[in-house]
Amino acid sequence: MSPNPREPNPIDRHVGSRVRLRRQMMAMSQEKLGEELGVTFQQVQKYERGANRIGAGRLWHLARVLEVPVAFFYDGATGTAQQPTGFAEGDQTPIVNDFLQSPDGVALAQAFSKITDPKVRRRVLELVRSLADTDQAAE
Repeated sequence: MSPNPREPNPIDRHVGSRVRLRRQMMAMSQEKLGEELGVTFQQVQKYERGANRIGAGRLWHLARVLEVPVAFFYDGATGTAQQPTGFAEGDQTPIVNDFLQSPDGVALAQAFSKITDPKVRRRVLELVRSLADTDQAAE
C-alpha cells in the first residue's frame, strides 16, 4: 500500500522538530518567528509539525533567523521519505529527541550546560536519577 501523500513524511517531521528545538532554545515564540519569516504563527506550527513542507528559500531564511547552518535542520535524520526511519538497538536518540522537544527539557539542558564544576554536574545527575527512581517506585 502506498503512503498517503497528504501525511507529513519523516524528513518533513524531522526538519520541523529541529525548527521547534532551535526556536525554543532561543526562547522565541512562534509568533515572533512568524513575523521574522513573514508568515502567521499557525504556519510556523504547521512547519514544526511537518504538516507543511519548508521550501529551500524559506529554510535558508529560517537558518538565518535561528542563527544556525541549514544542515542543522537535517542533523540526526536517519531516513528518507522512501525509507522508514529507525534506531539501532540501544540508541538513545528517541529519548533525547523527546526530551529536547519539551520546553522543560530545553530549559533543563540550557541550565545544566551552564554548570561548570564537574562535581556539581555529577550531583545534579545523581539527584535527577534518584528522583526518577522515586517516581518509578511510586507507580
